[in-house]
Amino acid sequence: MTEGTPAIQDVQDVQDAQGGHVAQDVQDVQDTRAAQDDLLLEQQLCFALTVASRSVVGAYKPVLDKLGLTHPQYLVMLCLWEASPRSVRDISDALAQEPATISPLLRRLETAGFITRQRMEGNERTLDVRLTPRGAALREQATEVPGIMMARLKLTREQVGQLHASMMDLIAATRPGPDDAPRR
Repeated sequence: MTEGTPAIQDVQDVQDAQGGHVAQDVQDVQDTRAAQDDLLLEQQLCFALTVASRSVVGAYKPVLDKLGLTHPQYLVMLCLWEASPRSVRDISDALAQEPATISPLLRRLETAGFITRQRMEGNERTLDVRLTPRGAALREQATEVPGIMMARLKLTREQVGQLHASMMDLIAATRPGPDDAPRR
């Protein structure tokens, strides 16, 4: 830049200085650079979510070990602490998992003495899942988990709420809507 030449601050300045042609070239370069940056691993939302999920679940492990639970078992117990009894289908729907994925977790929780599984009266096809007194008592110990995890992750309750809301928005955006129904 020579003395007396004003600095060009942005694309609008370039348009004003060069009549728009150079501005389009600058915008094209910026768009190309942005498109290339979009393919960088560090720019991938899916990568960040995968690593964050694995890291957060890993941070839960030592906390849940003290309760005798794995993270997936903890999620099942959270469902049952909200309402017991529940059907396997109800639990699988709440956890956005297939019943076949939930069944082995339920077997292990039953073996540990936290739940019972029985056929529902009047509907032999539905399996009723109930907390045992031991499973209900475990809730008292589990009340410490959220606070411990917020401290481990260095997050405030407000930050957790914001992250949760963002994640729920992402989940909702990936669920098929009425217009996405398969055509026959």
